[in-house]
Amino acid sequence: MSDWYRDFANSGFGTTLVKQLGLPRPAVLRRFEPGQPLLPGPAIIGSAGEGRLREALTELLRAEGVHVQSPVTADGATDGEKPAAVILDATGLRTPGDLASAHDFLSPAVKRLRATGRVLILADPPSDADSPAQAAARQALDGLVRSMAKELRGGSTANLVHVPEGAEASIASPVRFFLSGRSAYVDGQVMSVSPAELPKADDDEQLLAGKVAVVTGAARGIGAAIAKVMARDGAHVVAVDIPAAGDKLAEVANEIGGTALQLDITAADAPQRLIEHLRERHGGVDVVVHNAGITRDKLLVNMDAARWNSVMAVNLQAQLDITQALLDTEGALKPNARVVCVSSQSGIAGNRGQTNYAASKAGVIGMVRAWAPQFAERGATINAVAPGFIVTEMTAKMPFGTREVGSRINSLQQGGLPVDVAETIAWLSQPGSGGVNGQTVRVCGQSMLGA
Repeated sequence: MSDWYRDFANSGFGTTLVKQLGLPRPAVLRRFEPGQPLLPGPAIIGSAGEGRLREALTELLRAEGVHVQSPVTADGATDGEKPAAVILDATGLRTPGDLASAHDFLSPAVKRLRATGRVLILADPPSDADSPAQAAARQALDGLVRSMAKELRGGSTANLVHVPEGAEASIASPVRFFLSGRSAYVDGQVMSVSPAELPKADDDEQLLAGKVAVVTGAARGIGAAIAKVMARDGAHVVAVDIPAAGDKLAEVANEIGGTALQLDITAADAPQRLIEHLRERHGGVDVVVHNAGITRDKLLVNMDAARWNSVMAVNLQAQLDITQALLDTEGALKPNARVVCVSSQSGIAGNRGQTNYAASKAGVIGMVRAWAPQFAERGATINAVAPGFIVTEMTAKMPFGTREVGSRINSLQQGGLPVDVAETIAWLSQPGSGGVNGQTVRVCGQSMLGA
């Protein structure tokens, strides 16, 4: 979908006008296309203190065909073209004084970062610190990366990954994701990895080849985009939606060579019907994406029980019931299964007139966090994705002013696309993402609302 203001601001006359008026100029984001390189240019890797990941990061990038430059000196000297990524190994931080080395590396390097570049920091979790001083230094990176993300321009992003000792093997998948075009609308985020047994994917291009993936709410919007990206990455998609959306659902399934399953996920027998379909047709399921959701907006004091109960039933209870049934039924979830639940920025920041919706989406985050240890015991993962303002047919019907404000109040100064949510979900579904568990990743362009 076209962004009229972004397109105008990047046109010949528009560029001049917005500069003269001091208006923001949203960048055209670098999004993933099959076959493209991980980065469109070199990367610079530095460390703060005696980091333990720099060598592994260098090997990882070189294996991806990325040229790794020497760090930029204080006077701006470097060994070549502007970097497409700046990566800091901050696992060596011991005290707040060590943060000076992070500044000394990042300041000149970020100054040279090209448009749509990536800044990525890897560090130890503050919770694992040996002292208050060390915890302070590690926690300081949270404020650093969130602030830096708000300063970057040209569609560039900055994110932070916590890597506890013993989880070094889990960094490859998140590093590839955050540096690639898949993460175009993920900005200013902090997440953690954990130790995990990581199966090797057979096909670097189709990372979901041979997998069976269920996507609920797949008939349109974000759900349809998820189904298409999962199929692009090699999965056979079982597209699920209510019978009333049967025609649209069939169109999506036919387009991607998947299977359409008409099912009201709030029905009492829905979990069992879904499981029977998956076991009989596919021998189980590898990936489950709980995307189906509804809104029934009203101020809390004016909200009737029907609005409250219907939103809770679709957005939260159905996810709980289906996931529990999959866990309880032997063979329903295949080895190394992935479950990804769609939450929302509203579940983190709240939203006026959406107490029911926000409560349901916050509940999804709590569910994911609580289930993560049980999934880890099975070699599986469960995570959540929390979209911000995503441009869909539904948002296109909003009043112009409301739509423009919603799409601009983030660090990237534009709304996201359904494919941005889909790419993040596809990443969390990959075999190599086994070290990402119990996390909630916001796909919001670093919205100014919420954490």
